[in-house]
Amino acid sequence: MSEVVITVRGEHEARLAPERAVAHLTIRAESSERGDAVERMAASSAVVRDDLESRKSAGTIAEWTSQRVSVWSDRPYNHEGRRLAPVHYATVDFSATFTDFPVLSAWAAEVAEREGVQLGWIDWQLTPQTRTATERDVAAGAVGVAVTRANAYASAIGLSTVTPVEIADLGLLTRNDSPTPEHAPRMLMAKASFAGDTGGGPSVQLQPEEIVITAAVEARFRAS
Repeated sequence: MSEVVITVRGEHEARLAPERAVAHLTIRAESSERGDAVERMAASSAVVRDDLESRKSAGTIAEWTSQRVSVWSDRPYNHEGRRLAPVHYATVDFSATFTDFPVLSAWAAEVAEREGVQLGWIDWQLTPQTRTATERDVAAGAVGVAVTRANAYASAIGLSTVTPVEIADLGLLTRNDSPTPEHAPRMLMAKASFAGDTGGGPSVQLQPEEIVITAAVEARFRAS
């Protein structure tokens, strides 16, 4: 039998438990006076900021940031459709990266009791080192799947030697219209939300899912 060209796809994935948790929260204040709203927001923020800084110094969190300070005004309507006096709002967002999840749970329950604090969500992450190493391994695994398939196809038609010709991220070998390969190694980041306890006290529901890193490749081989 003459030489045959075999084109296959290989996919691989890895599932890992999160190593870090980035918690997001917002400090919010409102008042009939703009300056008062800003002052109240700043006072609440100082308490959270000092707490996060002390935890970082103690090593219970890896890092924290504050950003996106916003101040705006609105004139609400009453039930009769009349516009009321302006209400002024001030907010600032915080994020904190935890490596100890029980510490995160205790911290979340604590800050949930503070007036003007709104807990948002948690991004469960891998460390950069783990992510890079896993992406490399997953990409290699996808290539291995492609090689196995090519050998299976060759064997099915009575050929024994398979030589790689081209290997590319999914979409590049077939030259489709997508400018970016959709199945290059990528990480699906798990999230979790905070929820209140109907019994009156704050509770934290932390249910991190495994983080999934996937890769897919296309490969072309010559079989003889």
